[in-house]
Amino acid sequence: MSATSTYTVTGMTCDHCVQAVKTEIGKIDGVTGVDIDLATGRVAVTSGTDIAATDIAAAVDEAGYEIAG
Repeated sequence: MSATSTYTVTGMTCDHCVQAVKTEIGKIDGVTGVDIDLATGRVAVTSGTDIAATDIAAAVDEAGYEIAG
């Protein structure tokens, strides 16, 4: 069973930004996929287990960006 959570990340302006966020989120145990729409900042995280939003936020912060809201 997989779960997908969606977030909006601010500050991404190019493919390098997208890769940085994807790489950091991908390091979280249980994450099986990260799909990012650069135009909207939408980040969909697919995982085999529930991932805490704080873990996602910490990974996004590590990449140099932040979750909106």
